Amino acid sequence: MTSGTTEAPTVEDLVEGVTRWCAAFSAGHLERDARARFPHEQWAQVCRSDLLRLPFDPDRGGLGRDLVTTMRVLEALGRGCRDGGLSFSVCTSMVSVGVPVQRFGTDAQRARYLTGICSGELIGAHAITEPDGGSDALAMRTTGRRDGDDFILNGGKAFVTNGPVADVIVVYARTHPDGGPLGTTAFLVDRDTPGLVVGPPIAKMGLRTSPFSELSLEDCRVPADRVLGRVGSGFLVLDHVLKWEVLCSFAISLGEMRHRLARCVEYAGRRAQFGRPIGEYQAVSHQIVELKVGAETTAKWLYDTAAKVLRGEPVTTDLAITKLVAGEANLASAMTAVRLFGGNGYTTEFGLEKDLRDAVAGTIYSGTSEIQRNRVAAMLGVGR
Repeated sequence: MTSGTTEAPTVEDLVEGVTRWCAAFSAGHLERDARARFPHEQWAQVCRSDLLRLPFDPDRGGLGRDLVTTMRVLEALGRGCRDGGLSFSVCTSMVSVGVPVQRFGTDAQRARYLTGICSGELIGAHAITEPDGGSDALAMRTTGRRDGDDFILNGGKAFVTNGPVADVIVVYARTHPDGGPLGTTAFLVDRDTPGLVVGPPIAKMGLRTSPFSELSLEDCRVPADRVLGRVGSGFLVLDHVLKWEVLCSFAISLGEMRHRLARCVEYAGRRAQFGRPIGEYQAVSHQIVELKVGAETTAKWLYDTAAKVLRGEPVTTDLAITKLVAGEANLASAMTAVRLFGGNGYTTEFGLEKDLRDAVAGTIYSGTSEIQRNRVAAMLGVGR
């Protein structure tokens, strides 16, 4: 992704650089999806592309780029890479471990983890959701009890993206009996820590090349120097992660939406029915217009919200609306593409039914669409 000169690469250079890699990232994606297999070979290519280095400090091997630039490059990834699971795993490793370690980690933690996340030698995951908790993170039951120089973690987590392949997992646990926003702590837990049991990959609807699993913690002893941030600051860490997670993951979705729009425009121009290209029928052309509107609305919310984040402005409402708009628009885009392609769209060969299965996830992870509506309602002073 570097320009090969002594000058720092521009955003355009970085976008062009990742675009050149996308054919290699995409190779064999339909077969991997059918087998629900993590793409180890493509992950190695991601590492060589320097994509994972984007937002991190140069002294730890990063490229030192800001949030908006990172999003621009991830949008290009979404537009060019047809393996949505690979893109999702890339974003998860970068955001769930690298971003909070850079923001909240000690020098020792940055030395131990950040360089590996940048290079891709370490794959990261985070574990917040619990089997009975869903979106209610305040109700977590996983506990962390101080014992000398260690913490003892007990509990279980669900839907841990990258769990089966992760080398380090940020685990959130209740460290105060009452829990709550000031009673939760984030821990950096290595894969080989005794007491950490990572379950097998769970079969799922979409994003199949990005494995997730449950994990259990049974008297899992974690050194106190692996606390990420301060004891009791877990939700501060999580809030920072979620801003990056929503903006970066849906920047990828935006790229996918733009790719889908281009496919539909091309298909509508060459597919003829009743003696005319289907794009000449208003029923079809209006659907394509809606794809354009959805993509541009998503882009507006994503990049305007990111700019506010960089300025340090409050974004609680903006982030909820962004996540709601982007998740629902991506799902509608995928459904429209399948319908426009008709029987071809329903087959696995064209990859559009995979897009649809992948897009459903965006209305669920990082807080469901219903949760986002609740957050906006609360900020307006209505609802509960």
